[in-house]
Amino acid sequence: MEYLSKERHDELAAELRYLIEEVYPKVAEEVAETGSQGDRSDNAGYREARRIQGKTISRIKFLQKVLENSRVIDPEFLPKDRVSLLSVVEFTNLATNTRMKFQIVSPHEMNLEAGKISLKSPIGTALMGKKVGETAEAQVPSGTLRLRIESIQFPSD
Repeated sequence: MEYLSKERHDELAAELRYLIEEVYPKVAEEVAETGSQGDRSDNAGYREARRIQGKTISRIKFLQKVLENSRVIDPEFLPKDRVSLLSVVEFTNLATNTRMKFQIVSPHEMNLEAGKISLKSPIGTALMGKKVGETAEAQVPSGTLRLRIESIQFPSD
C-alpha cells in the first residue's frame, strides 16, 4: 500500500487518462498505418511504432497499478508534533552544521529539486516519528549522518 498526496494522486490519474484517451489511440493508429506498408520485418517505422506502443502500454499498466494500490492521505489525521508523511522538516547536519529543509513524501512523489524526499530514503526513514529537538541517525553510503530536527511544518500550516 502506498500513500499519495491528493495533488500527486490527481496528477497520476490525469496522466493515465491522457495516455489512454489521447496517446494510445494515436500510437495504435501509427502501428496500423506503418504495418500496412509492406514487409514488417524490414520496416523500421513499424518497429519504432511498436516500441512506442510497448512503452505506452507499460506506462499505462504501471499507473493503473500505482493508483489501484494507493490511498490518498488526509493531512487532518497526521500527527502535527512529529515528522510524518507530508511534513516539511528543517534539520541540521550536526557534522557540518548545515541546515536543510525537505518535505517527506511517498516514493512516487520524490523530487529532490522540489525539496521532496522519500519516506523510504535513508534520511526520510531516520526522520520519521521524530520531534523537534530530537536527533536522528541516517545510514547513507558515505557513513552515518546525525541530524537534529529544528522545525516541523505541514503544507497547510
